Amino acid sequence: MLRRLPKLLRDAWVIAWQADRRTTIAVAALQVAAGAASAVGLISVVGVFDGLLQAGPTPERVRAAVPSLLLLIGALTVRGALTAAASAANGRLSPKVYQAAEMRLLNLTTRVDLATFDDPDWRDAMERARDRGISAAEQLVDRAIELATNLIGLAAAAGVLAVLHPVLLPLLVLSVVPVAWAAVRSARLGHRRVLRLIAVWRRQRMLAELLAAREPAPELRAFTLREFLLDEVRRLLAISTNEEIRVAGRMVRTTLVGTVLSAVATGVTYGVLLWLLWTGRMELAAGGAAAYAINMGIGKLRELAFTANRVFEQGLYFNDFQGFCELSRLRAEPSPGGVAPDGFREIQLDRVTFRYPDADRPAVREVSLTLRRGEIIALVGENGSGKSTLAALLAGLYRPQHGTVTWDGQDAAGLDPDTVRERVAVVMQEPTRWPLSARANITIGRHDRVVETALVHAAARAGDAHEFVMELTRQYETLLSRHFTDGADLSGGQWQRLAVSRAFYRDAPLLICDEPTANLDARAEHDVYQRLRELASGRTVVLITHRMASVREADRIYVLDHGAVVEQGDHEELMAAKGIYAQLFTLQASAYQSA
Repeated sequence: MLRRLPKLLRDAWVIAWQADRRTTIAVAALQVAAGAASAVGLISVVGVFDGLLQAGPTPERVRAAVPSLLLLIGALTVRGALTAAASAANGRLSPKVYQAAEMRLLNLTTRVDLATFDDPDWRDAMERARDRGISAAEQLVDRAIELATNLIGLAAAAGVLAVLHPVLLPLLVLSVVPVAWAAVRSARLGHRRVLRLIAVWRRQRMLAELLAAREPAPELRAFTLREFLLDEVRRLLAISTNEEIRVAGRMVRTTLVGTVLSAVATGVTYGVLLWLLWTGRMELAAGGAAAYAINMGIGKLRELAFTANRVFEQGLYFNDFQGFCELSRLRAEPSPGGVAPDGFREIQLDRVTFRYPDADRPAVREVSLTLRRGEIIALVGENGSGKSTLAALLAGLYRPQHGTVTWDGQDAAGLDPDTVRERVAVVMQEPTRWPLSARANITIGRHDRVVETALVHAAARAGDAHEFVMELTRQYETLLSRHFTDGADLSGGQWQRLAVSRAFYRDAPLLICDEPTANLDARAEHDVYQRLRELASGRTVVLITHRMASVREADRIYVLDHGAVVEQGDHEELMAAKGIYAQLFTLQASAYQSA
């Protein structure tokens, strides 16, 4: 870690430089100048001692000390002014560094391929980077400046001692070595504690959020889960608390050893100074200056050790931040220069296989299928058969490990993924409940387009959302979140209709619907499917559903089982084959008939 520290300091300064060059220069210059003023003050103190303690009448001693005294007053005044100016400049710089670091992390996080989010190691790394790493970038810049300032003050004290008597300098350094050792060891102990506990903290925070959030509150009460979840949070907190107490004890013992050894070394330093005065090897004036320089030097060394500890400690967390950024860069989606065709004629999957990180078996295995413009394609199968994963591959959200996806003969691996997704609209089974206005919840489907009220209303009507939106307090301007004043919440079915409206507004040539009516009643479901069939004119619709009656009119139906396509054809062909599709359809139909 010590070998990486110079590079980490440089990287932190690069972030500060990119955030605000002028303020970065100002902070560094002012802090260094303040350190130089401290050094001048120390040198002037030596002059004061020399003037006051030299042989001769007292008035002469005082007059001899006046110039050095004036220099000391001036140096202290300048240092105070420079320190205040540096603090003001740093107050402007620190938030900008934090902002730049957070934006870097979010930019990289949103560029990784979707499968990376299923990697628990990556998520732990992200938690460490977000929890401590972002603030560490800000802290590392501050501490690096303090380090430079303390080094200047220390250099002045060391220079004075080296001139007065060379033996005092190594003794001065020796008195702070134990404190520095204890600080570095404590920082390592603290960082290792974070590495051990990060997964525990992440789980505890997730459960705490479930206990405190609005959405899970009804189910939490309905199943009387309060005590169960509280016990689990209590167990996780006990693990982290016990570990933190254990580490805190080790850190206290380490600090105590360092402090005791440092006190012994400091006593030896002053003892040597007294011996030099006693034996006449040093004059009284020089001894007074040396005592002051030792006191100041030890103070600066302690500040230096403390600051170096903070630099080392924050460097550990910033190293996590940099490591996560590098890992995310490696996991970023490739961006080849190809552009997906606007009005595609055909999308083909050829022997496509996809496996999630750390999964035992592929979620999609050796799948081949064809989608033509204007068709309605249905994907059916039991839970876990790979339908949603296959839809994500079609949407360009995942890249297959084997096989190819082609758009009009162009391999999607050579296409910019954003251009592929521009041609796709997706209705998720559990759509995201964006804390935005009702209008924005629809228009983010095509956020780069100038918003036209007529188009928004048309999309809302197509998704059967217009009527309930008009009943909201501020209609389309209503904020859809109860977490904020004047916000409103929607039912599951209303959120689903809003998601369908968003897909209609996107107006893409490929529409993928993953259980689009899961939260809708029978009448609303019928209306949505009727509109989807109307929308299919000139577009391709991929429909994923468990409700077999909804896919009867699909042009082609693919039946998946354990990630593989086991049957395909239209409704009549699959019923005649008496396979899985026929079994599922008959099972559902008999359930309705018996009801």
